[in-house]
Amino acid sequence: MSATKRFTAATAVGAAVLSALATAPAVASAAPTVFQAPVGSHRVIGPDGRIEHSTSSNWAGYAATGRTFTSVSSSWVQPAVSCSSSTAYASFWIGLDGDGSNSVEQTGSEGDCYGGQAEYYAWYEMYPAYPVNYSNTVKAGDHFTSTVSVSGTKYTLTLSDTTQGWTKTTTKTQSGLSNASAEIIAEAPSSSTGVLPLANFGTASFTNATANGSPIGSFSPDQINMASGSTTKATTSALSSSENFTVTWKHS
Repeated sequence: MSATKRFTAATAVGAAVLSALATAPAVASAAPTVFQAPVGSHRVIGPDGRIEHSTSSNWAGYAATGRTFTSVSSSWVQPAVSCSSSTAYASFWIGLDGDGSNSVEQTGSEGDCYGGQAEYYAWYEMYPAYPVNYSNTVKAGDHFTSTVSVSGTKYTLTLSDTTQGWTKTTTKTQSGLSNASAEIIAEAPSSSTGVLPLANFGTASFTNATANGSPIGSFSPDQINMASGSTTKATTSALSSSENFTVTWKHS
């Protein structure tokens, strides 16, 4: 398992990233330290003043905003990443915050490419703390289900790989967070130099996507496609039954 990992914090993490890098766990010499950054997006606002969709440099999926969120849940299948000789990364996660805030409370799975080989693993993160990799086995095709919730200042992050038969539950206490968004995301992770190449993951399928116990579609969430300039990197489908959708890779 690769020991690379992530923050989900402001794109301009600056000194916080550099400080975290100094205390990061050991990583393979060829692998940069990887983190998740909050959504970097250009939002399209409709005539009624509501967000219609976003184009992000690092996120694809759905993000609900506009109120306080106490939970987010979803299930997904870990896609098999297709690896060339290039190094590339793809993460799949659910979380609270990160869309319009500098905090993120999240957990998910990963498929990265190193030297033509795919590596899979799982993790959780509470920015500004450094992300933590789980040592449990993850393989392409594994079925995941996950919930992130908050009660007062106590956050509970639960990730289950029902194919491998393991569950990790992490509880953290942190005050002062906004809990202002709930998201279900496929991401091109970042390093201290910016957004990294997106691994070819084909199509990621997310099901039973809920926020505050209701289908995420009931919150009129932001539908986010991933793009860099004129290059579309990943597209997000419309919601089916208000809670199921796919994200499809287009370009690294």
